[in-house]
Amino acid sequence: MTASTSTDAAHSASPTDSGIATFGAGCFWGVEQILSRQPGVTSTAVGCMGGPVQNPTSEWVCTDTTEHAEVVQVTYDPSKISYAALIDVFRHLHDPTQVGRQGHDVGRQYRSAVFTHDDAQAHVACEMRDAIDASGKLRKPVATEIVPATTFWKGESYHQRYFDRRGVDGCHLYPAW
Repeated sequence: MTASTSTDAAHSASPTDSGIATFGAGCFWGVEQILSRQPGVTSTAVGCMGGPVQNPTSEWVCTDTTEHAEVVQVTYDPSKISYAALIDVFRHLHDPTQVGRQGHDVGRQYRSAVFTHDDAQAHVACEMRDAIDASGKLRKPVATEIVPATTFWKGESYHQRYFDRRGVDGCHLYPAW
């Protein structure tokens, strides 16, 4: 995997007015596919974030020994889609009440996580979590980690746009919503 900071990604992917969002919602293939299709999203990349291991491979992350989460990093145009709208899509892609897994994928690398790039994103993410908990729609409280973004390690090329390159639709849509 290759490393980038949120500043590097913002400047290399699109104009300086772009936003960066990073989400963990289980296996990153389906999450990337759905997020990439949102109007206003200019690019996506899958990789990992949140652990201390430098330059991890996807295979290493899948051993659940690196403390990283599988994530999708989204570059978006805030004049076309808001961070709050991206958070809303994210929350519908998985079960935010599960700890250390998503469905049949077990391990902390599949945890629900929002990696925030500034205080405004942290505020929106916390509001989302609190609103879901207050709604009573889920049987358990939201377990989504909301933490500051760290180094994003971009996954290997064969993981990028995985489902789109195969011409299939992914598997991420949580039916309770």
